[in-house]
Amino acid sequence: MQNIETEILRINEIFFSLQGETSRVGLPTVFIRLTGCPLRCGYCDTEYAFSGGENMPISAILSKVSHYKARYITVTGGEPLAQKACLMLLSALCNTGYAVSLETSGALDISEVDARVCKVMDIKTPGSGEMAKNQWSNLDYLTQQDELKFVLCDEADYQWASEIIHTRRLDQVCPILFSPVYDQLDPSILATWILRDHLPVRMQIQLHKLLWEEGPGR
Repeated sequence: MQNIETEILRINEIFFSLQGETSRVGLPTVFIRLTGCPLRCGYCDTEYAFSGGENMPISAILSKVSHYKARYITVTGGEPLAQKACLMLLSALCNTGYAVSLETSGALDISEVDARVCKVMDIKTPGSGEMAKNQWSNLDYLTQQDELKFVLCDEADYQWASEIIHTRRLDQVCPILFSPVYDQLDPSILATWILRDHLPVRMQIQLHKLLWEEGPGR
């Protein structure tokens, strides 16, 4: 039987900040960032999480998180599901009473993620350089409590994402987020496209990057 005292995860960092994205934007949140990722997206802003960190049992992670006295927890990376014990961590956090979200690339199986977790899953666009890694079967395991995210590099990505939403009827799966790559795609231009095309999406700008380029809101 798995045990939170013995199950170990490689943790890059744990910090307290405002949620910068998703429908929970602006909410005080504890972030648990796991080390490692099998993808290499061209716009990645957390390359420092590819390596480093420290090994921690799940019990120690729960203890550290409790000090922040927060309701919301986000497990992120890297790609958190690259570590198998992440599934147990997610369940342990839910069991403790937190409102838990998972940020995942969409390249790894999400079928065993605890049903209480809000899954925020990327669909990788051509501009990411990792479109071939999309695991489309993951769409079968999303519900209305989850969210799909497209990170857009340019108009070609926007057109591709719009077509995917239409052909796969993604607006019937769960809420959809469009996020412009920071300092690459002008948010005002993306907003104009969305309004012009009446897309059923939520546009988001990374709040933490407006508040802090570096530091606790990263």
